[in-house]
Amino acid sequence: PEINLGVIPGAGGTQRLIRAVGKSKAMEMVLTGNRISAEEAREAGLVARVIDSEVLVEEAVRMGMEIAGKGGVSVVMAKEAVNAAEEMTLSEGLRFERRMFHALFATKDQKEGMSAFLEKRKPDFTNE
Repeated sequence: PEINLGVIPGAGGTQRLIRAVGKSKAMEMVLTGNRISAEEAREAGLVARVIDSEVLVEEAVRMGMEIAGKGGVSVVMAKEAVNAAEEMTLSEGLRFERRMFHALFATKDQKEGMSAFLEKRKPDFTNE
């Protein structure tokens, strides 16, 4: 923790942390430099979930395979939209999301995904 080195979190750490955990928790973390447990990180919303180390790699691969089975273009755009939300106002974020959403309707994967849904079958995405 940076405070223990005589500095503060750089690269936007103080700005992003407050948005993730709120002002009180961010102040505690930044000013004390105390480490938190994985469970505390989950409760604070810093991690999505906590996985036992014995199954960590297996679970990471499983999740990666699940994501890889989605339409690649939509996965990239979804990541971009969620990441951009940290840096934008709600109004800007909604406008950005709308542009991404509309752009996806020009892809073959969108047509395949919608067709598969209507036909009650698994989509066969081609990342196009």
